[in-house]
Amino acid sequence: MNTTTVSADDGEATREAASEAASSPERTSCPECDGRVVYDEEHGERACAECGLVLDDGEIDRGPEWRDFGDGESDDRSRVGAPTSELMHDKGLSTTIGWQNKDAYGNSLSQQKRTQLQRLRTWDKRFRTKNAQERNLKQAFGEIERMASALGLPDPCRETAGVVYRRAVEKELLPGRSIEAMTTASLYAAARQHGTPRTLDTFASVSRVEKLPIQRAYRYLSQELGLAVEPADPVQYLRQYASRLQVSDEAERVARDILETAKARGVHSGKSPAGLAAAAVYAATRLTNEGLTQETVSDAVPVSEVTIRNRYQELLDVYGEHGDR
Repeated sequence: MNTTTVSADDGEATREAASEAASSPERTSCPECDGRVVYDEEHGERACAECGLVLDDGEIDRGPEWRDFGDGESDDRSRVGAPTSELMHDKGLSTTIGWQNKDAYGNSLSQQKRTQLQRLRTWDKRFRTKNAQERNLKQAFGEIERMASALGLPDPCRETAGVVYRRAVEKELLPGRSIEAMTTASLYAAARQHGTPRTLDTFASVSRVEKLPIQRAYRYLSQELGLAVEPADPVQYLRQYASRLQVSDEAERVARDILETAKARGVHSGKSPAGLAAAAVYAATRLTNEGLTQETVSDAVPVSEVTIRNRYQELLDVYGEHGDR
């Protein structure tokens, strides 16, 4: 009877050969069960579809660098580079020469190279705004960012304001009107669309123009662009007013109940949402014995004492009738 003796070195060589065969990109069958080898894009692995043996892991995805979100959008949704932004006149697609006077290794450049880079930066800045329209957009978007930062508005709201202003420029609504008024009106409309409204007095406090031009610009934009902006809900002002006045959670809850009751009874119709919210907070603090005065509320929010005094009694009457039932 013939026997075949396999040495330890031969066994090690056989295992290495099997491992190399398993990890070979050209291999299409499993070395264990001869099953079909498939590629798992989610985990970056090549594995057997039958027994689950993982042949390779951590592979580099060499596929196309885009994702298709719909018909005809594959060319517009690139995953390489920085994301586009509506708050830049060129949407962030142009290049920018950095301000550091250093090379790729961190070494300082010579005086000749620094002078050359400075000239390149100057020309790059000139070429990024090629015409009056782009210069207009650049100035306007800077104003939107400044005012939005002062008011604490979120990024989606700022992007929407940029879209509204860009539409106004494309429809040639700017000639003869103030850039500052139109940018403030665009941001005001965007804040209302995103459910984070502020009063016109609040916007006027951070804008470079007065309240009246902002009102006129907003009406003009809303009419010409057909902006679908619903009337502001008084509840949307409640969180920011309660935060400014530092009232308790209980008082904020009571104020919300007061406003919801007033909305259900139709008391809010035709009245200022900001005034109703301020009056509801004042009424709630009286019910919870927190001792806020009308003057304190008026100083913290852009609502007069007269408005608070006229509205809070109406709200309390409706809320009392609802509680009696």
